[in-house]
Amino acid sequence: MALTGMQIYKQLPKTNCKKCGFPTCMAFAMQVAAKQKAISDCPEISEEATTALSEESAPPIKLVTIGAGDAVFETGQETVMFRHEDKFHRKCGIAFKLESTLSDDEFRAGIEEINSRKYVRVGKEIKVELCAVELDGDGSAERARLAAGASAVPIILVGEDPAVMSEAAAAIKEKKPLIYRATAANIDDFIKIAADNELPLAISAGTAEELADFTVKAKDAGVAELLLSFKGDKVGDTVRFTTQVRRSALMSKFRPFGYPIISEFESDSDETETALIAVAVAKYSGIVIMKGRKAWQLMPNLTLVQDVFTDPQVPNTVDAKLYEIGTPDENSPVMYTTNFSLTYFSVAGEVERSKIPAYICVVETEGLGVLNSWAGDKITAEKVIQTLKDQKVADKVKHRKLIIPGLLPVFKAEIEDLSEWKEVIIGPETAREIPGFLNRVWDK
Repeated sequence: MALTGMQIYKQLPKTNCKKCGFPTCMAFAMQVAAKQKAISDCPEISEEATTALSEESAPPIKLVTIGAGDAVFETGQETVMFRHEDKFHRKCGIAFKLESTLSDDEFRAGIEEINSRKYVRVGKEIKVELCAVELDGDGSAERARLAAGASAVPIILVGEDPAVMSEAAAAIKEKKPLIYRATAANIDDFIKIAADNELPLAISAGTAEELADFTVKAKDAGVAELLLSFKGDKVGDTVRFTTQVRRSALMSKFRPFGYPIISEFESDSDETETALIAVAVAKYSGIVIMKGRKAWQLMPNLTLVQDVFTDPQVPNTVDAKLYEIGTPDENSPVMYTTNFSLTYFSVAGEVERSKIPAYICVVETEGLGVLNSWAGDKITAEKVIQTLKDQKVADKVKHRKLIIPGLLPVFKAEIEDLSEWKEVIIGPETAREIPGFLNRVWDK
């Protein structure tokens, strides 16, 4: 968090020695607060003051990095309780859990499944971010090595036995896995494992007071990166606990709770687990571990992650240009839409589903959808006509038929009167109607 000039000044020697190039320590402090100078530019500042300023200026929730090389996942450094206050800086990561009861072949298949769970939605890749490997008894280190060698995503080592966890953590420490999870029964051993191998550690506790004690103990023992772990089947209690932790870290600057959250729910129902994961995504989890791995369980939550963890102040847009769907020719239909990414990809996907190649002219509307852009005066008939000219759409086809959004029928007469597009066809109001509409009105 940004420090004020007065907060910085209190840590300075207050000698006004001018060695920093400024007449007073207060003047120097104001420059540091404005990010024009670094605190290290003061030659007289003590090491203790430098450390104190670094801690005070750090984000209220610490950044935690899991993984190494190309397989890295970051969580933490959040600054607000609610997205509309600013934005959430790092998305929640979905982890698939591979149980210890799986055979070696099933385990390998599970890793391949995790690696392949990648989808493209509104032009962005969404995927499973982590692989949670359950450890239990002999062979756990070999399982960890297998996962580390085959997984394209970072590893979470899941277990309760200190001896098993120590062996597995040491075996793949260069991959920087997350140790999950320390409890009251193994806290001292797990702290030592994490500290000795320089690995991040997830910590769980029965009460808020105990959780704070555990995080302080782990930090004092040299564990630099921590996550706060919540596991159970009582979603109400979990949400209250995670909200309390988040509020304490952000609003009260309570450092023992200043770490990202990892959640896991116990349920015999796939449907219930899917719903509980959605709650965890929305309510402050940086990582959620899923036991169920079905596509219908994963996709709603990947979609939720993508929607919640976008910047609300920056609309998702596509380039305003002419797009070709399939392999259109001079007889293919022409339509237009706005450059709001969700609108464009919805239209493009349905056009592709129709099996009729087409041209889509995308109009610059500053990332607004059809109705919003019209209400905000970001799209007009004149702007559509000019965009068609700029993109030289008429050179692509021999006809002069233009399909317009069904929500903007008022543009029909004006476009026909003022442009060369003399046959304006009012299209459907929703994207899902496009395939039927094109197959009904367009002569293939």
